[in-house]
Amino acid sequence: MAYSLFGTMVMLPMLVLACLLGSVSSNFSEEFDITWGEERAKILNNGEALTLSLDKNSGSGFQSKNEYLYGKFDIQLKLVPGNSAGTVSTYYLSSQGLNHDEVDFEFLGNLSGDPYIVHTNVYSQGKGDREQQFYLWFDPTQDFHTYSVLWNPLHVVFYVDNTPIREFKNSEAIGVPYLNKQPMKVYSSLWDAEDWATRGGLIKTDWTQAPFITSFQNFKADACIQSSKSSSPSTCSSLNSSTSSSSSPDRTWLNQELDLKSKKRLRRVQKKFMIYNYCTDSKRFPQGFPPECSKKSTKS
Repeated sequence: MAYSLFGTMVMLPMLVLACLLGSVSSNFSEEFDITWGEERAKILNNGEALTLSLDKNSGSGFQSKNEYLYGKFDIQLKLVPGNSAGTVSTYYLSSQGLNHDEVDFEFLGNLSGDPYIVHTNVYSQGKGDREQQFYLWFDPTQDFHTYSVLWNPLHVVFYVDNTPIREFKNSEAIGVPYLNKQPMKVYSSLWDAEDWATRGGLIKTDWTQAPFITSFQNFKADACIQSSKSSSPSTCSSLNSSTSSSSSPDRTWLNQELDLKSKKRLRRVQKKFMIYNYCTDSKRFPQGFPPECSKKSTKS
C-alpha cells in the first residue's frame, strides 16, 4: 500500500523542511560536529575527510549539525584493518528520547582474515529488536566503499555500494509504527564492544593493535532538513521550483521504490550473505513473529 506524503508526515509548527541538492560531497567541517573522543576524531584535507580512532582510553564520534525528515544518505568508509576484533564502527540516523527512531549500520570487527559482519537494526517509536546481519562480499579495509540509507514515506532501504541489502517497509496498515514523525540526525562512532561484538564476545580486543582507525569521505545528503528559520510549516512535497535554491532539487528518492532489478539483487544478497534475520528466529519469538515479518508485509 502506498502512502501519500501528507498522510505520513507530521506538520511541525514553527519548523520548515527544505530540500538539499546533494550532488556535491559535503564538507565535514560544515556538516558535522565532533561530539566525543577529543583529538581521536580528526577532520582532514580541508574538510574532505574524517577519521575516528579508538584506544584503550576512549573511542570517538561525530554527529550532523542538521536534522532530517526523509532523505537519501551516502557515506564512504574504510574500516579498521588487521585484527579489529572487539571494535565496532557505526553509521546511523537517530532521533532523541525514549520513543526514538533509528536506522543502524554497525560494522563488527574481526580477527585478521575473517570477514566483517554488518549488523543492521531499525527502531520505530522506541521499538527495536529488528536485527539483520550480513557478511560483506569484499574486504572493507582495503578501500573505501559506499554505505547508504534511503528513507522515505514508503520504506527504509540499506545499500552497500548501491546494492540493496535490506528493506524495512512502512507497515502502519497492520499496526507497525513507522519512522515518519521524528527528524533524525546522522551519527558515527568507533568504540570498544569486546563483550559482544566478535563471536558473541569470545574474541577480545587486542590493544597492542591500537589505535584502531576508521576513515570517512564523500558524505552526501539529498534530504529534507528541519529548520527553525521559518514560522511557516512546510514539507518536501510542498516545495517547488520557486525554492531558494538556484536549481530545483531532484527529489526522486522521496517516492523511490525498489524496481524489479533491485528486488532481485536484494534477494540474491540476502540468500547468499545474510547470517541472521530476526524474522526467522523462532526461539526469540516463540509466540509468533512481529507483524512486519508476515509474508503479506514483506512480499516484493
